[in-house]
Amino acid sequence: MLAGDVLEILGVSLRVSLLATALAALAAVPLGLLVALREFRGKAAVVTAMHTLMALPTVVVGLLLYGLLSRSGPLGFLGLLYTPWAMVAGQLVLALPIITALTYSAVMGVDPRVRRTALTLGASPLQAGLAVLSEGRYGLLAAVAAGFGRVITGVGAAIMLGGNIRGLTRTMTTAITLETSRGEFGLGLALGAILLLVALGVNLLIALTVRRRA
Repeated sequence: MLAGDVLEILGVSLRVSLLATALAALAAVPLGLLVALREFRGKAAVVTAMHTLMALPTVVVGLLLYGLLSRSGPLGFLGLLYTPWAMVAGQLVLALPIITALTYSAVMGVDPRVRRTALTLGASPLQAGLAVLSEGRYGLLAAVAAGFGRVITGVGAAIMLGGNIRGLTRTMTTAITLETSRGEFGLGLALGAILLLVALGVNLLIALTVRRRA
């Protein structure tokens, strides 16, 4: 495998995983905040479901979305199967419960007086919620980083939904699977090491960004 091929595969991995993580965070952070701050019937069941779905197998997600996106499925007319968009959808489903549950934990760890004080000073519920998120920003960082780590290292859904097509949907994890199936264990290990270094670099970049804004 040439260096150009590795860079192309790495580019696909980062584009798909970063987009899926960003979309998941846009939905999961407000959801986790809402569950943490509001009291409602069935809240304990919702929290239990959130934590349970954190262990959602990638193959199960792949099977469910494959059924939806295949030609005979209800969303088959969209033609998304074996495209990067199908992979983004699968990774979004995987990241969503992780970021939601960890956001919930981060918000629950913030002193309740932060929100009460903000409301007392005339802040709207939205502004008070943003104040809570600001206090728990390091927990939020951990939530997003965990979601990103989950999706960029997943392989089951990526293969089933993307098809491992060279130049289009082949990611680092699917390339590792392909090379090891060919008996290229050394190359598979090398690709795995590159993947870990990239994940580390992205997490460090997020951490530095948060610290500068602190």
